[in-house]
Amino acid sequence: MTEPSPTIVLIGHGMVGQRYLEALAERGITATHRITVLCEEPRPAYDRVHLTSYFSGSTPEDLSMTPAGFMEQHGIALHLDDPAERIDRAARTVTSRSGRVFPYDVLVLATGSYPFVPPVPGKDAPGCFVYRTIEDLLAIEEYAKDKTTGAVVGGGLLGLEAAGALQGLGLAARIVEFAPRLMPVQVDEGGGAALLRTIESMGLTVHTGVGTQEVVTGEDGRVSGMRLSDGSTVDTELVVFSAGVRPRDQLARDAGLDVGERGGIAVDARCLTSDPHVYAIGECALAVDGRVYGLVAPGYEMAETAADDLMGREKEFTGADLSTKLKLLGVDVASFGDAHGTAPDSLDVVWSDSRSGVYKKLVVSPDGVLLGGVLVGDADAYGLLRPLTGSVPPVAPEQLVLPAGVGAPVALGPSALPDHAVICSCHNVTKKAITACSTLPEVKKCTKAGTGCGSCIKVIGQLLPAAADKGLCGCFPYTRAELYEIVRTRRLTTYEEILDGHGRPEARGGDGCEVCKPAVGSIIASLAATLGASGYVLDGEQAALQDTNDHFLANMQRNGSYSVVPRIPGGEITPDKLIVIGEVARDFGLYTKITGGQRIDLFGASVDQLPRIWARLVDAGFESGHAYGKALRTVKSCVGQTWCRYGVQDSVRMAIDLELRYRGLRAPHKLKSAVSGCARECAEAQSKDFGVIATASGWNLYVGGNGGATPRHADLLAQDLSDAELIRLIDRFLMFYIRTADRLERTSTWLERLEGGLDHLRDVVVHDSLGLCAELESLMADHVAHYRDEWAETLRDPERLRRFVSFVNAPGAPDPTVKFVPERDQVKPDLAVLTIGGAVR
Repeated sequence: MTEPSPTIVLIGHGMVGQRYLEALAERGITATHRITVLCEEPRPAYDRVHLTSYFSGSTPEDLSMTPAGFMEQHGIALHLDDPAERIDRAARTVTSRSGRVFPYDVLVLATGSYPFVPPVPGKDAPGCFVYRTIEDLLAIEEYAKDKTTGAVVGGGLLGLEAAGALQGLGLAARIVEFAPRLMPVQVDEGGGAALLRTIESMGLTVHTGVGTQEVVTGEDGRVSGMRLSDGSTVDTELVVFSAGVRPRDQLARDAGLDVGERGGIAVDARCLTSDPHVYAIGECALAVDGRVYGLVAPGYEMAETAADDLMGREKEFTGADLSTKLKLLGVDVASFGDAHGTAPDSLDVVWSDSRSGVYKKLVVSPDGVLLGGVLVGDADAYGLLRPLTGSVPPVAPEQLVLPAGVGAPVALGPSALPDHAVICSCHNVTKKAITACSTLPEVKKCTKAGTGCGSCIKVIGQLLPAAADKGLCGCFPYTRAELYEIVRTRRLTTYEEILDGHGRPEARGGDGCEVCKPAVGSIIASLAATLGASGYVLDGEQAALQDTNDHFLANMQRNGSYSVVPRIPGGEITPDKLIVIGEVARDFGLYTKITGGQRIDLFGASVDQLPRIWARLVDAGFESGHAYGKALRTVKSCVGQTWCRYGVQDSVRMAIDLELRYRGLRAPHKLKSAVSGCARECAEAQSKDFGVIATASGWNLYVGGNGGATPRHADLLAQDLSDAELIRLIDRFLMFYIRTADRLERTSTWLERLEGGLDHLRDVVVHDSLGLCAELESLMADHVAHYRDEWAETLRDPERLRRFVSFVNAPGAPDPTVKFVPERDQVKPDLAVLTIGGAVR
């Protein structure tokens, strides 16, 4: 008679529960055991980390973490909407809500946690919700349909996401946090201040250092407001409680298992409870180090530990790294190691720029060992800093926090990390394991790195061979040039349909990333006229895709103020217009500087001043100079034959014609041009993306030059061209560049990368070897015909003007952190200083 297979019963099917099932399958245990799963929710495991993406278009199916056919393939019996209600340890059985009794040889508790709701009057009134499951989100979405205000109790990770969700539903949202700062567990006081400022600039109202005393209800019994501990009251029609979680250990308590004094099912290093037949993993477990871990990465590690223990393998869970990186309401927030500097004699290295919402702090020991850190607003370095924790970084710590242009350049990449450095903390994957693979899909399949929170994707990409994945980013498998063709040929006009239709499967339905959003936004903008899309970059969805400067159609400067650069085509300006610029600078207290591009920059404007400055300039005949965009900047010129005795052509007229033709043309990178009236080259045309030099017979066209840190002389593409021939070739050149270049690739780099180089380019745009020229000319004609000045378009629309305020919730209020000091009869920024361990540097 055949012995029955041992039975494993898993109670709970969340992210950790699903990881446990996958660990069993990977170890072959599903082939030797019968496995039953009791799930409280009506759907299989889904991604709670990205729960809020439901409000940006993700469906419950998109969030699912259970691969199609997984349960059937491994013979796992999944019982949805049928939670366990009683454990009989003596009989080794579990009784579910439906009354069914399931025997077990091994029982695994993965019951997770439940939201803590403060015991305040009115907490159960209609209009009060928690934010934990998809069903919670569906209920909030339905209730909010006819509401205008909402409040979130709790300013932690989930609380901020909940507030963003309410705002996304069209509610005026506020956050109430009992601690003196937002995200008190993850960030310190400085990081909390930077985060607060950024969150408030998004139109959210934040109350810190106060608690909720009562949820006030109206005559109909529904939520109408909240009374706070400082005696104030706020109006709100909906309340979301997100004040932390508690381990779900009641089932274990009732079964007589040991639990911690403050909750959590007590387990040993093998994740076994006080009953040798029962394991506990994830948020319900009190680990051997006395902690209940609320992050998914420790839960995954516990799941693997419990699975290994069934195999007799010596693996222990004694604690976990609490490092985390998140994007909350579009703000990067990360903390790692000893973020709060609790180690004796630890020192802080801090960079703080409160105006731009950037705060970086590293905690180091007296002998230079990196102990931890906090990053708010700019967490790009997280993937490198976290693995370096516990070691002495190869460069001075201040170089790791200073922004570009302030400190010495840092050439520190993933290659500086040791092989044992953990790159993916969710799945505990080292650099050595990742570099054994050659492609990102291979990394994900073989190691699971990059399939958790996703914060390691960037570093993984840098560790893989350069040619492993030519996709634009982790969201798209296509290059920028390929995406351009997809958008053009399929006439796609929104980022959402581009991502959902052509993104990587794992990225579809998501929010995209900071690499692909501006790149796709630029593609749509450059093709707007041809596609019939709005050419205004701040309309609708386009606004969320833009780089920092484009958000306000002005260049952000070091102290958080902005510069205004009106277009001065060809560098030619009348005295009257010159006077207007001087009057505007004087009236608004702006610093003025004549640039190398033959125009005048006005520095020091606040966000709310921008429209008033533009109005004065537009009334005088000026328009945007697009100094903020990846677009044509200037076409510089000498005075040419009109004034110069050496000039052979009218270089000023040609420069003006070119600048007015290509103004506003969005490209992979900025574009600069110049026209010289003779071979003496006073306009420096051979250092430009496209430069023109006059000859006695017409014009010579040079392409692919640039100045800057790595200057390159432009190459001669064609010579002795007539006006019409010159413009036609420039049209073709620019549109071919826009069509085929990579993201943020200047024409100089593009030309050197282009297969066949200059000869191939000449074949395409001069000799029409690919038959593209008519199409390239048509695309440029569409751009020219539909050009509109972005400043004037903004001024004509009151709705567009609403974004130009320093504080959304206090329009008209100046930003008190933007300060200036006098210098040489003008002003300069009063900049923040770098402090290291309390000392000013």
